[in-house]
Amino acid sequence: MDVATKPRSLDLSSLILISLGIGIVFGVVLNLYFPEVVPVLDRYLLSPLGKSFLRLIQFVVVPIVFASLILGLTRIQDASQVGRYVIKLLLCYLLTSSIGTLLGMVTATVLQPGRGIEGLAIADAGVVHHSQPILDWLISLIPINPLEALSTGNLLQTIFSAALLVIGIQLAGVKATPFVQFIESIYVINEKVLSVILYAAPVGVFALISSVIATQGFKLVSNLLLYVLGLWIATTIMISFYALGLWILGGKPLRFLQCFAPSLSLGFGTASSTATLPLVMQNAREYGLSEEITDFAIPIGAAIKRDGSAILQGFNALFIAQIFHVPITTELLVTIATSTLLVSFSTPGVPGSALITMTTVLTAAGLPLEGIAIVAGVDRLTDGIKTVLNIIGNVTNALFLSKWEQVEIIQSTENIHY
Repeated sequence: MDVATKPRSLDLSSLILISLGIGIVFGVVLNLYFPEVVPVLDRYLLSPLGKSFLRLIQFVVVPIVFASLILGLTRIQDASQVGRYVIKLLLCYLLTSSIGTLLGMVTATVLQPGRGIEGLAIADAGVVHHSQPILDWLISLIPINPLEALSTGNLLQTIFSAALLVIGIQLAGVKATPFVQFIESIYVINEKVLSVILYAAPVGVFALISSVIATQGFKLVSNLLLYVLGLWIATTIMISFYALGLWILGGKPLRFLQCFAPSLSLGFGTASSTATLPLVMQNAREYGLSEEITDFAIPIGAAIKRDGSAILQGFNALFIAQIFHVPITTELLVTIATSTLLVSFSTPGVPGSALITMTTVLTAAGLPLEGIAIVAGVDRLTDGIKTVLNIIGNVTNALFLSKWEQVEIIQSTENIHY
């Protein structure tokens, strides 16, 4: 890596941010002045472009996660060290996700976004997505077939499979060396593929964000303005909390934003934590996080760490309770908080996934599932900022673990290149 490559990284970040801005303006113009062409343009141009880009990114996600976990865990020779990493990381997750859950519920209590919205029509209220019960979800983490876990893109099962294979690698000793070298080749090849795919990022981000703005419109947003605003406020406060934690640990928030600008802008545009994972891992190494921590903590966080979901679920449950005039009791608050915390660890990192897991929280709290239909139209408008929070939360928790383990963070002035 040399200084001559520095401008290229900045160009990528700038292009993604510029494409976001242009996409928003383009979507607004289409929605306000050319609404008759929106359905055709979205169906045959914007939506296909956006979906194609997401599929390209997802093409390298599973191989990179699988390979990086195996390589990262095989570098850790002491089994007790792996257990220590897991325990400390989960403790960080529980603490920060609890803060996110509390923040979402407090914001909903203060703003009262459900007041005065009773007359809003509920469209397709009977159509509800059903999510797995928590116990079934825990059992489903164990893969029946590791190849099926890889082929279906199930990140949690992929992580479980990688962990089991690492145990076998450690026991096999020298005989496992060819397999480890093969896995390393897979990782390097997919990194190079990612560097090529990222050249399409500005186009993909433009198509995704303009599609959302053009098709959603502003009528529903005006009815649910306080709901959207409340989620943005809570999410911004949580991001500020992470910035404060980073500063207390001796980090530099501005440098953090500079290094992770490509990941954060891509996350905002795609609204997918999973799709941004390979780029997040590259940016983490650029920031100076050790390969050992990066390869171990970042993929796990991408699979289960969802601060955006923690804020949304608690906020949304109280919002629906307010709409339907459900009494806010201590028992209801405890139920919402507990189920929200658990569900936040099982929310897939794809756009709109919160609508599916929302049913678990509402069912546990005894709240009407019809409320999902009310917020379904504006969920995508908050997905971008929630994904940004998910990325920041994932990386910052990895930095917490690094500091806890006293692993040096190498502050480099170089920027990643593609």
